[in-house]
Amino acid sequence: MHDAVAAAVAVVRESGLPNHTDSMFTTIEGEWDEVMAVVKHATEAVSRYGSRVSLVLKADIRPGFSSELTGKVERLEKAIEEMGGFQGHS
Repeated sequence: MHDAVAAAVAVVRESGLPNHTDSMFTTIEGEWDEVMAVVKHATEAVSRYGSRVSLVLKADIRPGFSSELTGKVERLEKAIEEMGGFQGHS
C-alpha cells in the first residue's frame, strides 16, 4: 500500500500548495478549486495501483483565512506554554 500512498503524496507535494503528511492523513491548504484538483489527481495516482480507491475527505472552509496549516498549531503551542507547559496526568 505504501507505493500507492507515496504516489498520492507526491502529487500533493508537487502541487506547491501548503501541505502536511503524518502517519494517518495528508492535509492540504488552498482555495477550493485548486485543492479539489489536487485531490482528484492524487486519487487518479492511487487508482493505478488497484481497481478501488478509498478516500476520506474533511474540509475546514474559513473564508479570509490562510496559513492555518501552521497557524492553528502555533496557537495551540502558545496556549500550552501559557498554561505552564504539559502537566501530564497524576
